[in-house]
Amino acid sequence: MSPVERARWIAREDEMPLTMQCELAGVPRSTVYRRLEAVTRRACMNEEDDRLRALIDEEYTNRPFYGSRRMAVFLRGRGHRVNRKRVQRLMREMGLAGMAPGPATSKPHPQHKVYPYLLRGVAVTRPNQVWSTDLTYIRLARGFAYLVAIIDWYSRRVLAWRISNSMDASFCVDCLEDALRHHGRPEVFNSDQGAQFTSDAFTGMLKREGVAISMDGRGRALDNIFVERLWRNVKYEDVYLKGYANMAELTVGLAQYFAFYNAGRPHQALGYETPDHVYRAGVGGGALIVDKFGDADLEQEKIGNTGQRRAAAEAETETDTA
Repeated sequence: MSPVERARWIAREDEMPLTMQCELAGVPRSTVYRRLEAVTRRACMNEEDDRLRALIDEEYTNRPFYGSRRMAVFLRGRGHRVNRKRVQRLMREMGLAGMAPGPATSKPHPQHKVYPYLLRGVAVTRPNQVWSTDLTYIRLARGFAYLVAIIDWYSRRVLAWRISNSMDASFCVDCLEDALRHHGRPEVFNSDQGAQFTSDAFTGMLKREGVAISMDGRGRALDNIFVERLWRNVKYEDVYLKGYANMAELTVGLAQYFAFYNAGRPHQALGYETPDHVYRAGVGGGALIVDKFGDADLEQEKIGNTGQRRAAAEAETETDTA
């Protein structure tokens, strides 16, 4: 057995002194001390990363146009010694990137088809005319999770949601299946260009149901604004207040919050009715993404040199008046 393997027998918490453990294992003390120091440094780094993620999450929810440069400045202003590379790594792990136009930050999987944006200037006048979806990062006391939700644009009703500890496509597909099973099918389904939503499993299900697929234009931060508003509400009205410790607590808490959001929370944009009421009645809702850019914006989208917010394969809102 090698010295490295024998060194793993040694534990700082053991009642036997380290010097005696090293002697019995036949391992130099300097080797063991270096290994234990490295373990301690990693643990401290992980704890610091968790604190930084929490600050990034809250600041990004307030200022989704912040990229890694501004976020690094913000964190240094809070007394944390961080460089931009570390902030980039953390934001990438969290699935965050600034919403302001930038160099190709919204990247679908290279083999996945990207669909055009169909909702520019379209008036949404009835339930189930347009659904949309998005992912967001949720911080936990230890670690983090990802939340996906599907919302009806007309009524702002949350039709389905799921959480996961990874950003693969399977929990997004499961969320879509649930929405279709319980609420029928929309005429148009909108998402961003993230790999979860451009995957064959996700788009194939929509095509089988005869749903028109729409994807946010690059560089257009308002194309999916209704889900972005939902994320702000979820975080400020529930997640930040409750401070969930783990996935089990988060699941129970979000189930309670979304039940309240749909059935008990009056929305200003719905005439202070609830999403459930507007969805069932088919009156009092509506939406419109105003086309402020016209043909020039369409040309820019074709060029494809700007990005919106998520580099979704690796991963990537406005106060609610809704």
